[in-house]
Amino acid sequence: MKTLLHICCAPCANQCVTSLREENIEVTGFWYNPNIHPFTEYRSRRNCLREYAKDVELPLIEQDQYALRPFVREVAEDIAHRCVKCYEMRLFQTAKTAKEQGFDSFTSSLFISPYQNHELMKAVAERAAETYGVEFLYRDFRPLFKAGQEHAREHCFYMQKYCGCVFSEEERYLKANKIIP
Repeated sequence: MKTLLHICCAPCANQCVTSLREENIEVTGFWYNPNIHPFTEYRSRRNCLREYAKDVELPLIEQDQYALRPFVREVAEDIAHRCVKCYEMRLFQTAKTAKEQGFDSFTSSLFISPYQNHELMKAVAERAAETYGVEFLYRDFRPLFKAGQEHAREHCFYMQKYCGCVFSEEERYLKANKIIP
């Protein structure tokens, strides 16, 4: 089976790739993250992923577009519920790319994070699979999260401090400084 793995970052991807390969699944990485801001953060995550992919001989498809304005337009009307739009943007594009490029299925490294809304992501991915007629390969990678973070530290990966969007960075800042919005 050939699967397209949407990758948010190398620290989240490394155990997903290993796990899928252990199942004899042919994995190709897919970089598409219009939510990540500012550009320096976007570039750091992308470049770390490129190095990781090269090191483990992971084919990587990049839709390399720093897309602040399209992302903000998508979430601006309901910032409190922005995550669903963010998941839709990334998972629908992954499903579309998987279909167009002849993959059997798709999934995402987002499914390793205990900080993401797992059930919401799963529902979005299932809709994307139905829309594009390509299988969503569901895996709950969360039990591998700690090992992935340890691997990332051991290999000196760039380690981000927030999910990626400017609004999550704002929330991190406010929480760290005990500021109530």
